[in-house]
Amino acid sequence: MFLSRLLAAGVLTAGILHSSVTFAASPCGHSPAHEAFNVQGLKSELMVTALSCSAQDRYNAFVAKFRTVLLNEEDKLNGYFRSTFGRSAQREHDDYITQLANVQSERGLQSGTIFCQQRMAMFDEVNALDTGEDLSNYSDAKDVTQPASFESCAAPTTTRAPVRRRAAHKGA
Repeated sequence: MFLSRLLAAGVLTAGILHSSVTFAASPCGHSPAHEAFNVQGLKSELMVTALSCSAQDRYNAFVAKFRTVLLNEEDKLNGYFRSTFGRSAQREHDDYITQLANVQSERGLQSGTIFCQQRMAMFDEVNALDTGEDLSNYSDAKDVTQPASFESCAAPTTTRAPVRRRAAHKGA
């Protein structure tokens, strides 16, 4: 019994260290992009939990309760990807969402049967929240798995020189 718990804890720890980077400590504090990544990570983790633990009704209740906040955070995330990746923003955003769900699902698989026992309490915790600020603070405090580290303080500025157009000369 003890050995199986120790083994499960080891596998979980190795999986977390191997497959993810979290935003636990950010040098930029609570920027809009940082907040948006945290909320998106929480939303995804709740979705993976709902699908893995047959709790879709609880996930739907969460989405209904925080619909406005979730849409606002999604807009911030879209802005981050547009300003960071330009024309490839939608593709990069889609890749991020896919990777996010994949690493969180992988974490669930590595946890085995203990996953639902560990994660279902999050639905009670988010249900007890009242405001968007509460949700943001909660998502910031949670150790939510992310697929990669994104600079979420602000999008990088372009350093390209402005394009100068020559005036057309009329024949002389």
